[in-house]
Amino acid sequence: MKTLLLLLALQAAPPDHLAPPVRIGKWIVPAQKTDARPVWGIKGGVSVGLWPQGGPRGLLRVYTPYLGQRRYRVMNFIAVEPVVGRARGLSELEPSGLDRVRGKRMWTSNDLENDPGPALPWRPARGKFIDVGKGKKALTFFLVVERFRNGARPVIQVLLREDLPHEVGFRIFSARGGKRMKSCILTATMGNWARLRNLWLKNDVFESTHLWAGQDLNRFGFMDSRAWPLKKLLRIKDEVIVACTPDEADPARAGYSKSVPSWWRYRGRVATQYWRKRKPHKGLVVRVNGRNTYWGTKAPIPGGVAFENFEFEEPFSPGQEFWFGVTPRSPDSLGFKPVRQ
Repeated sequence: MKTLLLLLALQAAPPDHLAPPVRIGKWIVPAQKTDARPVWGIKGGVSVGLWPQGGPRGLLRVYTPYLGQRRYRVMNFIAVEPVVGRARGLSELEPSGLDRVRGKRMWTSNDLENDPGPALPWRPARGKFIDVGKGKKALTFFLVVERFRNGARPVIQVLLREDLPHEVGFRIFSARGGKRMKSCILTATMGNWARLRNLWLKNDVFESTHLWAGQDLNRFGFMDSRAWPLKKLLRIKDEVIVACTPDEADPARAGYSKSVPSWWRYRGRVATQYWRKRKPHKGLVVRVNGRNTYWGTKAPIPGGVAFENFEFEEPFSPGQEFWFGVTPRSPDSLGFKPVRQ
């Protein structure tokens, strides 16, 4: 009976009222013992959230209020896209096996479970505080994604470190019974909002408007993906990093077509978005694609094609770790000194 009631609750609409997150010192965590907003973060730094926070299902939200954006304004989404054989799962676009609605269901736990069952996303885990060395702490929880059509069952450990207030970390695992993953891609899906156009590698800056000059959209509505291998990426000691930036000094001052909806109009200060990885596998690649119209519309992007998806891909190994950052700092301050292409 308990299982049946849970399945019925999972198929129901979210409650009309969800308790706001609460603060514990410098940390932001979900309210407990009530229907609550699934939001975690660092006061003055980055926060993350899940549906039923605004936006599509099947995506982790990244909030960056330190850039002058209103609370819960999404800077970027992170999708979970496991590859099994030649089949790539799509957490945002695949229908749920629980209610047949587009977007995989996601829920959270304080601990890594071998065979996690479904749970209500509006009854989120608070998370745990762990030591990360030198007297610093991190807030961590586990993000569970329901089984994909390709059979994958990824579980993502999310980490927020007090000494890295503009970054969110991810460790990837596979739940029991999931098919063997070739890779599990975490892709930042919404570069068009900030109009990311410059891709920073080791010795080059590639511009989106040049990469796809004269090319048409593919049948999915994107410019075809472009990828670069590990040897092209900036290495600092045992770590590689790749960054994307707008080509505008102030993206909030763009001239938009009247057809561009208000939610696609950028707000806030300019920022650098980046992925970094310690001890990368030799098979790691960075990949981007692009669009010249905003997702879900025919409205043109000011200035032309911009990057949409921005991702690392590396052969899967349990516990592999990636970090995604959004910083007001320039790429130069992160170590980039490339020549523009």
